Amino acid sequence: MSKPFTRPLGFCRKVSTKLRRSAKIWLPASVIAGCVIGLRFTGALQSWELGSLDIFFRLRPLEAVDDRIVIVGIREEELQRYKWPLGDRTLARLLETIQSAKPRAVGLDIYRDVRVDDGHAELLTTFRAMPNLIGIQQMPDSSGRGVAPPPVLEELKQVGFNNVIYDADRKIRRSLLYWFDADKRKHRSFAMQLALLYLKQKGIQEEGAKLDRRQLQLGQAVFQRFQSSDGVYANADAGGYQILANFRGGAGRFRTVWMQDILEGKVPAEKLRDRIVLIGSFAPSLKDFSATSYSGSINRPPEDVAGVEIQANIISQILSETLDGRTQLKSWSEPIDAIWIWVWSIVGISVSWHLRLPQRNLIAVFVIGSGLVAICYGLFLAGWIVPLIPAGIVLSASTAAVIAAIAHSEEELKRSKEFLHSIIQSIPDPVFVKDQQHRWIVLNEAYSKLLGKPISEMIEKSDYEVFPEHEAEVFWQQDDLVFKHGNEIEHEEEFTNAHGITYKIATKRSLHKDAAGNFFLVGVIRDITQRKTIEAQLRQTAEELSQSNAQLRLSQERLNYIANHDVLTGLPNRALLYDRISQALGIARSSDQILALMFIDLDGFKQINDRLGHPIGDLLLQAVAKRLTGCLRTSDTVARLGGDEFVVLLPTIPGVQDVAQVGRKILNTLSQAFAISGETLSVTASIGIALFPNHSDRLEALIELADKAMYEAKKTGKGRFAFADPLPVENSNVSDRD
Repeated sequence: MSKPFTRPLGFCRKVSTKLRRSAKIWLPASVIAGCVIGLRFTGALQSWELGSLDIFFRLRPLEAVDDRIVIVGIREEELQRYKWPLGDRTLARLLETIQSAKPRAVGLDIYRDVRVDDGHAELLTTFRAMPNLIGIQQMPDSSGRGVAPPPVLEELKQVGFNNVIYDADRKIRRSLLYWFDADKRKHRSFAMQLALLYLKQKGIQEEGAKLDRRQLQLGQAVFQRFQSSDGVYANADAGGYQILANFRGGAGRFRTVWMQDILEGKVPAEKLRDRIVLIGSFAPSLKDFSATSYSGSINRPPEDVAGVEIQANIISQILSETLDGRTQLKSWSEPIDAIWIWVWSIVGISVSWHLRLPQRNLIAVFVIGSGLVAICYGLFLAGWIVPLIPAGIVLSASTAAVIAAIAHSEEELKRSKEFLHSIIQSIPDPVFVKDQQHRWIVLNEAYSKLLGKPISEMIEKSDYEVFPEHEAEVFWQQDDLVFKHGNEIEHEEEFTNAHGITYKIATKRSLHKDAAGNFFLVGVIRDITQRKTIEAQLRQTAEELSQSNAQLRLSQERLNYIANHDVLTGLPNRALLYDRISQALGIARSSDQILALMFIDLDGFKQINDRLGHPIGDLLLQAVAKRLTGCLRTSDTVARLGGDEFVVLLPTIPGVQDVAQVGRKILNTLSQAFAISGETLSVTASIGIALFPNHSDRLEALIELADKAMYEAKKTGKGRFAFADPLPVENSNVSDRD
């Protein structure tokens, strides 16, 4: 009943043992990884992670210029010539000139909440005549009350906000697509408005993603909404609808023409037609510049990007991901990030324990760290932002921890060797101590004497370097059992010394651990050669006695068989039959079942025996016995009482009808001709049947009634069966014919 539970229990024990054995790897790895993950969660590593992300951006191959966007720049020269802020008439003329080139959308990245000089009516007329024009506003936030949009454009709903999100180092690495004010109203960003104007002509409009309606979908592209701990961030502000910024590069990555050239008609209309045209400042005096991931590097000073170029990058990101299938930046979930960090901690500890030497570990950390950087950079190129800095920290910290642990372990190992050496030298029996690499580290003089070699030749060697291979294999296996399971064991083995003398030994092995966690196997040997010789002699004597007893047992079993079986047919004789009837009666009484006894006499056997002789008659009786046994159940008994009389015992028969069916089966079986020594012989049978408890509940009475019924069957024509009288009324219709 307990078998179904043994496999799971055995599996659990194996897992438990493996966990204990590998605790020096996974336990410190988990602690180190947990500490680093905790630091990351607090944001302590965020500045380093942002810096590594910036490096990846700057290392990434530059992408092609997005020809769908053109910037009309305003330099210091234009400010000096046309004054700042630009007059309404100048701005109206600039917009009309651009509109005449039939751009798909125009973005005015200049605040215009008040009139400036003359020409205000002209500007208002121009605003109303340009349905593809988008103005800007700054939404009020923690940095200020904001700047209102041009009233006419606000009335026409041709306005977008240009608020950007700065990280702690004042760099822009996220794009804000939507803003939700205090009344939960949704406002589109300046870049989003312009991108939607461009996409409208391609039949693409904003909608909720099929799998998550809260996510923005444009065409086939789904823009994953930024969460506070996405990518390299920890508890960042995730207000509004943000996405991770994927800029094309630093400053100067978009086609740019200058305002003065536009007003003087020097820019061909083809440069602006069907494109998004952005109007914005490049003048340093207006201080409309911000830092991005591309700003600055180790070998060059910081280079900030104009605000209008940042807006161009955001528009380009939306268009290229929607129309070109450009890879989006995305990150793993926090649990997967944690597993990633833990795996690198495991790698650091596993490799360091394997290499052990500090110099090798430092080289390994450099190689593995380089691989880590390469993997993270490859994933970045594929659009995944994964934790590089935390993984690098746990890799380095794990290696440092292992180096320190190994130094401590080796110091403790040295002390343990000295202590063990002083102890085992006082023991008269051969004693050895091995490390986990199965190498001898301490031996006593008794072991050296038994082996026939000096201790100095054996230290730091294994069994395979000293003993014959078959003996070394046994020693290794027994040592391994102790190292794996930690249980003390004693095992008998053969031990061949340096002079070729083979001893029989019994080795008791046990596992010990020092303060640093180093495991030692201590073995104590006893010479049992003399005892094994005596045991072999005793065993030989016992085997000889056992063979004699076996012969006696065989003789006794043969006598018992002869006493209980018919010599001719091998069937049970009268004694064994009566014993089985008695047992069957007891079972039938206790289980309230029917038992049937059949007396069978062969019709015509005497004539065959007299005509053909006793040898043929004996062969016929053997053939009848074989047929009777073959047509009955294995639980039934066929016996021979003598001559041509057989008895069949049917224990636990279901009913009288079943008994009759067996009778008919026997008659049919015996009625088939027998081929005996070239003669074809035919006999029939007469069967008498008595039932328990229908006819009697006593053995002698049942036998007598069956015998009497058999003679009744002979009188009525032979080749048939008859039940003893009286037959129960409900079974009176039973016939001996089919």
